[in-house]
Amino acid sequence: MHRYVVRFEKEGYIRYTSHLDMLRLFKRAFKRAGITLSYSQGFNPHPKMGFAQPLSLGYTSRCELLEFETVKEEKPENMTRALQSMMPEGIQILACSPLMGDIKSLAAATCEAVYNVVFPVEADPERDQKLVDEYLAQPEILAEKRQKKTKKMVTVDIRPKIREIKLLKSSRLTLQMRLDSGSASNLSPEQVITSYMAFAGLNIPRYDVEVERVSMGFDKAVKF
Repeated sequence: MHRYVVRFEKEGYIRYTSHLDMLRLFKRAFKRAGITLSYSQGFNPHPKMGFAQPLSLGYTSRCELLEFETVKEEKPENMTRALQSMMPEGIQILACSPLMGDIKSLAAATCEAVYNVVFPVEADPERDQKLVDEYLAQPEILAEKRQKKTKKMVTVDIRPKIREIKLLKSSRLTLQMRLDSGSASNLSPEQVITSYMAFAGLNIPRYDVEVERVSMGFDKAVKF
């Protein structure tokens, strides 16, 4: 078994490509690049590949991670060049590396993600820092969430899943949010954005808010 991770950036119009379509894109790219993936066993075999965490539609990212297994050992630098030649505009392959560490998968090991959220309003450092401090000081931060099974909207307290929110220096209001992410505990940035906008009285369209994932963290020793 030969396990690797490909790291890439996602920006521009490709941000509107869905998670499933990104998987199909990479599946075709591996095939065209002559990289033979390992497949699962059973009635409906599928390639052994998957993202550390899906990226929401419309988000950009500096740190997308796709793990995969190959039938034979490959040279990482060759795979980096071959895959980049197959990528559409907006995807930049940063590197391919062997995946080290005693983990089931990157998805299972992921515990947090960091996002930069840019609001289309002029920054006021003193005012904005005060609002961030007051927002985080709340004993509860309530947000709406749709249940997977029933599809009903329920109110949940998201405060325990917010690890940190920092105000970044910028001409526009920019918050860096470090949130729970992964199978054990997961918080969508959308819930934080919506609740913060309501708290801060930001009456702006959601589609004018820019979100970029800048890093992911793991709860186990992972090396790539």
